[in-house]
Amino acid sequence: MAASRDQLWAGGHDESVEVNQRALIDKVLARYSGEFTVFRELLQNSDDAQSKAVEIHFETQDYVDRRHGKHVQDVPEGSAVDLPDLKTTPVCQWTFKNNGILFRDEDWNRLKKIAEGNPDEEKIGAFGVGFYSLFSVTEEPFVKSGNNWMGFYWKDKKDQLFARRGTLPDDSTANGWTSFEMGLREPTPIPIPFDFTRFLASSITFMTHLSEISVYFNDKRLARLTKASGRPKELTIPRGLKSSSPRGVMTVRRISSTSLHIKAEIMRWVYKSGSEKPQLVAKTKPVKEGSFLFSLFTSFAGSSTPQRAPTPLPPQEPDVNLLTYADTSVALSVFSADIESRLEKKIAAELYRSTKKNPPTKLKYELIYTAKDEYDASVKEDESQPHSTGSVFQGLRADLEGVGSAKVFIGHSTAQTTGLGGHMATRFIPTVERESIDLMDRNVAIWNRELLYAGGFLARCAYELELSNIAEMWKGADVSGPSADKGNEEVKSWFQRRALHALKFFTFHPSTPSPEVSRLMGEAFFASGGRAFPLLSTAGVKDVSEVRMPDKTFATFLKHLPVLPEDVLSGAEPMITALRGSGQLRAITFDDVLNELQKQALTEEEIIACLRWWTDLSQQADPSQLLPIRSKLLAAAVMAIKDPQTHMESIIPLHTIRTFINVKRGYPDVVLNGPLPPTLLPVQISRNFTLESLSTAFPWSEFSLVDWITHLSGPLVLGKDTQHDITVSPVWSEKTLNVLSRFWPSLPTNSKTKIVAMLKDKKCIPTSDGMKIPEDSYFSNANIFHDLPVVTFPSGEAIKGNIEKLLEALDVRRHVDLQVVFNRMVKTNAWTIPDLAKYLASVRSDLSADEMTKLKMTAAFSTEIPEGVHDDKKPTRYRARQLYEPLEIHRQLGLPLIDWGKQVKWKSNSTEAKFLFELGLQRYPPLDVLIDLCAHEDTQIRETALKYFLDHAHTKYGDYEPAAYAAKYFIPIKTNGKPTFGTPLTVFANPEWAELGYQVVNPSLSPDAITKLKLQQHPPASILVLKLSESQPMDEKQAATWFGILAGRISGFSANQLIQMGQLRIVPVHDGAERRWLPPKQCYFGSGAKDKFHSKLFVFVDFGGPANSFLSACGTKREPSVDEVAQILMNDPIKFYKLAEGPDNYLNELRNLAVNRRLLSSTTFQLMKRTPILLGTCRKPLKTQEKKKKIEEYDEEDWDLQYDLRRPDLIVIADDTHAHRAFGDAIFTAPQEDILEGFYAELGSRRLSSLVREDYYTTAEIKGAKIASEIRHLILERLPLFLYEHTYTKTRLSLNWLSHESNFIVKTFGKLSVTKSLHHDGKTYSRTDDTSAVAKRVGNGPLQLWLAGNAQVDMVATSLNRFLFDAPKAHDALLFMTILSTDLRSLKRRGYNVDRILRQQQAERLAAEEAARAKFHNTTLVSDKSDAQSVVSTATAVSDRDRPSKPSLDGPTNTPPQVPDKALVPIANAGPPSSVRRSFQNLKHRFAPAPTNPGPSPLRGADAPPPKVHTSSQQGVTPLSNISANIDLAIQACQHESQGVLKNREEMIRVKESLDEGYCDVVGRAGNLITIGEMGSFKVYVSEEVPQRGDLMQTKRDALARFIHIAKGLSRVYNLSEANLHIFYDLTGPLIAFNRNGSLFMNLRFYEAWHDADVSRGDLKTATVSWYFTLAHEIAHNLVLAHNSEHEFWFSHISQKYIEGLVELVASA
Repeated sequence: MAASRDQLWAGGHDESVEVNQRALIDKVLARYSGEFTVFRELLQNSDDAQSKAVEIHFETQDYVDRRHGKHVQDVPEGSAVDLPDLKTTPVCQWTFKNNGILFRDEDWNRLKKIAEGNPDEEKIGAFGVGFYSLFSVTEEPFVKSGNNWMGFYWKDKKDQLFARRGTLPDDSTANGWTSFEMGLREPTPIPIPFDFTRFLASSITFMTHLSEISVYFNDKRLARLTKASGRPKELTIPRGLKSSSPRGVMTVRRISSTSLHIKAEIMRWVYKSGSEKPQLVAKTKPVKEGSFLFSLFTSFAGSSTPQRAPTPLPPQEPDVNLLTYADTSVALSVFSADIESRLEKKIAAELYRSTKKNPPTKLKYELIYTAKDEYDASVKEDESQPHSTGSVFQGLRADLEGVGSAKVFIGHSTAQTTGLGGHMATRFIPTVERESIDLMDRNVAIWNRELLYAGGFLARCAYELELSNIAEMWKGADVSGPSADKGNEEVKSWFQRRALHALKFFTFHPSTPSPEVSRLMGEAFFASGGRAFPLLSTAGVKDVSEVRMPDKTFATFLKHLPVLPEDVLSGAEPMITALRGSGQLRAITFDDVLNELQKQALTEEEIIACLRWWTDLSQQADPSQLLPIRSKLLAAAVMAIKDPQTHMESIIPLHTIRTFINVKRGYPDVVLNGPLPPTLLPVQISRNFTLESLSTAFPWSEFSLVDWITHLSGPLVLGKDTQHDITVSPVWSEKTLNVLSRFWPSLPTNSKTKIVAMLKDKKCIPTSDGMKIPEDSYFSNANIFHDLPVVTFPSGEAIKGNIEKLLEALDVRRHVDLQVVFNRMVKTNAWTIPDLAKYLASVRSDLSADEMTKLKMTAAFSTEIPEGVHDDKKPTRYRARQLYEPLEIHRQLGLPLIDWGKQVKWKSNSTEAKFLFELGLQRYPPLDVLIDLCAHEDTQIRETALKYFLDHAHTKYGDYEPAAYAAKYFIPIKTNGKPTFGTPLTVFANPEWAELGYQVVNPSLSPDAITKLKLQQHPPASILVLKLSESQPMDEKQAATWFGILAGRISGFSANQLIQMGQLRIVPVHDGAERRWLPPKQCYFGSGAKDKFHSKLFVFVDFGGPANSFLSACGTKREPSVDEVAQILMNDPIKFYKLAEGPDNYLNELRNLAVNRRLLSSTTFQLMKRTPILLGTCRKPLKTQEKKKKIEEYDEEDWDLQYDLRRPDLIVIADDTHAHRAFGDAIFTAPQEDILEGFYAELGSRRLSSLVREDYYTTAEIKGAKIASEIRHLILERLPLFLYEHTYTKTRLSLNWLSHESNFIVKTFGKLSVTKSLHHDGKTYSRTDDTSAVAKRVGNGPLQLWLAGNAQVDMVATSLNRFLFDAPKAHDALLFMTILSTDLRSLKRRGYNVDRILRQQQAERLAAEEAARAKFHNTTLVSDKSDAQSVVSTATAVSDRDRPSKPSLDGPTNTPPQVPDKALVPIANAGPPSSVRRSFQNLKHRFAPAPTNPGPSPLRGADAPPPKVHTSSQQGVTPLSNISANIDLAIQACQHESQGVLKNREEMIRVKESLDEGYCDVVGRAGNLITIGEMGSFKVYVSEEVPQRGDLMQTKRDALARFIHIAKGLSRVYNLSEANLHIFYDLTGPLIAFNRNGSLFMNLRFYEAWHDADVSRGDLKTATVSWYFTLAHEIAHNLVLAHNSEHEFWFSHISQKYIEGLVELVASA
């Protein structure tokens, strides 16, 4: 047994872990890649020690020797001539000194420890490796502090570092200072002095305590830097900024500003040494806009690469004393943020683990901001330097170009740049080498990322405060006021430069080495302020949402809109691009234009610019898209226009403009200088635009003469301006008419029409009788009367040419108006009507259309006075259309006739008559008038009118429709007394409707008259329905009459009307002595059925053939429907049971419901689930059997069956015989019939097996019991026979699955017992019994069969059936038990197909022989054949003894016909070559791609054994001739199906589209197949569940013919007889095709779904290829039954053999 780790640990021994300290330090120092690393670390340590001053000494060897008293040659001091070259003179020692807190014991102890940092959270040092940076330049550093010292050395010059500590002598000068002496490994020149001083100038900036640094070369002080800080000024955090970081770790509480002054005293000797770091120049590429704010910065600046400018040659300087000092200084502003941190405990603990100190809870974040003035001063100071090195403070100047000179300080400068214009310092956690910020460690990154947010926030505060200062100064300077002059422009320019400086300073460029630093700070910079962002505009500092991008298009008329100054746009392009990309800074929008236009009126210059902008925009965009906003523009714009004549300014809203003048029209001054409408765009504006631009861009039209005349004839001129009033001033009228006449020929017709309409009723025509309307004016050639008003112009101009045409168009008259004639002549009674008609007819050609209209409307004609009537009154006159021509028939009808007199005879064809007809004289009475005469109270007029109508119905009254005169009583009807009349819609021609109370036509009226009157033969269906709803037949006799009449009108009723009548109570029935009326839907036909059971529940009627046909159409049925029977049953189940007279009839009704389940409505079926309608039985022991103790002892006759009607959920389906025997007296069970059990289950009855819980109890397992293996082998051997006989449902577990060793386990125990518990209807019952076999399965695990020592086959069968089937039957167990307990011979005699088992046993014997032969060959001589044969024989004998003897084949068998006796030619290596299989699969997919849900594959019958294949001794590849011969046998095995009905599962196997187990399913079909006919030589079969099977041949005729056409072609390809192919059709299931004993069946349903649409269009290719492979699959089943590699082999070779025929067939198709 293996020992545990603790045991191993206890027996071990300790060994130390050794560290190569030199290698460790070297590896640590390798990460310090920056310059001045040693001094950065020592400066930081000095600041942590609160040092005020630091001295750095670089000493040569001579100087060190001289200082230690060694004899060296004296060097004169004070002489600049002999000064060494600082760039080349080597030094041997560096000494760093500070006057901070002296080392304590803990400091000395920590100095010796690598990687143990300072635990003080207020100190910068964290990792404990800073001191060890000294080892990068020295081997043995020496430290002095106070009166103590410590030296480091490598013991034995090897890899282990040791330290030695001691005390300094009392006279030591080191007291009060701490010094680090570094003897260099090898002498080297000092760092470039100027660059080193510049480094120190930057480093001192953010030191908390350090304020002075001095640098010495030997005894010469090269430089001294002093720092002085002003008093911090607390600032207010700008409103609206979010001061907390995203995770809430950092919160900025306060911000302040501190002035900082740094002074440098630098020896000129330093300048002479030069610099290796000239100023960097940034080269940037054009900026591209993006979508995300800060990513824009990184994208546009990502290509900005700082590049070193060429180093200029040192200028020639005048001779100076190099030992003198040059003073220089710099003034800076430092923004500081006081931050509080709050970390989760877990993160704080992780930070402590990483840094060995707790993170600070309060810290500062500082930013150096160089304002514009300070920046300019530093630049000037830099330029004023006489040295090529530039200023020593150049590193502190703002980095406006993003060259990367602004660094992140963590105490001192790191290699990490900030990305913006200034340095930043705070307590970031750096990487170990302190060169960059650590963003990799998960917890450290949280601290640093949150702190970077604070940096972005501080930068945002600084920016907003700077912009706030600019805003205040801008306001004080008042540079936006109206008094702005050149001086103000200069002030404004200064503000713009200062704002531009701030924008450039706070532009975030990609930082290095980590671009994440500037990205995160940039995101915080913008995110902390939300969408707001202050920005300088032309109107001062505004929020970015108020500022717009400059656009020259709007500059002329939007002078007060805040836009971005051009200098700022070009100077701060990256920031502006970012703001635009984020959507904060936008271009000028239409709303901006509207807002500005609403604030002030535009001058002439401004409105022209505004309109030009809009016209240009309209040409670039789709005008329809601009329509919604154009109205807003017009509503907002107002223009102030000066009148060119009066010079008065008028305010004109642009939305009032409707027209504009096209100057190209050449309108005379009369138009332009006369009155013009206020809706006209001023001419001085419109002359700047073309006609097309204005008409396209605005809803304005060109000012036309129509508009001009409209204005002149409108209220603004008429009556207001007499000088220009065309109705008052003849002179102005003449000018107006002359202008019109000038343009009249070219005016369009519609314009002329409008002008005429406006002037028609205006007194605008100068005449001899004053101003007249055109209609009252006459040309001078009118000669009938001499007192008429004739046109006369004041100028005396002749009326001719265009002016004459104009006046003629205005209806100035050339002849006297007829009304005048009428007034002067007719009213004097000097003319008769014939005389007037004669005159009018003579001048007809001169009359205008209007005159004719007026004449038609003139009441100028009197009526004829009947003879014998004298009337002295003045005759009334009528219009011509109110009178009729004087004919006798019109006199008989009493119509008003025109008074033609007796002197002149009336002639209808005369010129006068025709003219009167044209005026509207009636030639015959209109239809409405005539119908009224037909209904006249005067009998003579009524009869005359009806006769007149009938005589002229076709010639004059063809538009007669009875519905138009539904209220007119003029149709004669049949009565017993005086004449009576009805309306055309209530009188019917068929006299039989009188039986139903309708009016029928008078018999005296001829059929022709009835036709002309368009009388209906029958009442409309809607009237009949209304009639039946209001009244019903009084008795059966009347009902028979009514229904018989209505039967003839069935086709006239709509389906809804028939349904409506079916619900009316119109059927009289006798219920004893009482008569009642029922709806037809509640009645049923038949008088002889009243003695039957249903007659007790339903009403049966019989009114005779015709009447019954009407009731049938209304819903009366021959017998009650299944749904109706169910409704009656649910209404009163007890009554129904009593009427059924016992359980037998009641169960018959339930069976009927079950069989016709699909005819029940869903509502009825749901109600049945909740109603106690199901009959159940409960077994109760007879009283005579009470002495028996065990239920098992009861026989069937010992039980008393009790019946009851219960809800479906209270009845149990007895699917477990043993459970039923145990609990049968406690439950009501369903009748044990399959159809009723299924019906009960569908309604909600549960199976007994699902309600019974079984708990098993066993004794100890008997390991290795032989009975377990025997029973398992027996079950697996006989199970296929049982499953083949089991046809009505699918198995839950497949034989293949059970055959696996781990899936079916049999165990044996000494004793088994089972406790069965039943919980039903709120009660619980239980019973415990011994058992001999139990099957159980947990979840999807293996099936286990537990056997007791007394195992019985019946219990084995019963237990297994529960897991093989979802709903096992009692006879299943009996069948399985019989198959298990009967030997194979007996099963063979009984008709079971045991050949497969015998073949399997034979195969096992052959395998044993082969194994024995192979074993012997390994040990026997080749020449010795007899021994090998004997071994085989022995093996065979042994195998035969171990197997059951071969059963006799005597007795009846039920095997199907087999392939002819010729043995198949032997085949070697039956598995198909993969290449062949792939080839045919590819071909099949190419020609016949599978459907989305692949269909089933065909299969032959299960009982048909495959042909015998003889084993051959031939080795090697099988000849193709052998394969071809076998294929021929398969083709020959196909045969004709002779049976008319194919029983379910009788020698048939179907193939599913997809199965979990194998390719085929052995479960049978749902129904039988029945032959219904033949088409050609093809038999057609239909599944029994198909309704109206006899009609299928007709309904599917076309599709069937096309399918058979495909099958015929394939039969020729395979050389098959057409009789061997059969067609079948079913409704459901995945069965595409099958092989039944060599008869091939193909499914019409799948052909229709997949191929018929293509075939009907003439595309036969897909269908032909698909069914070609289907038949190949089926034919292969004539050789091999199973779907395995052998079947695939034959399928592939059959397909290959006949492929050429397929190609020819497809090509021909």
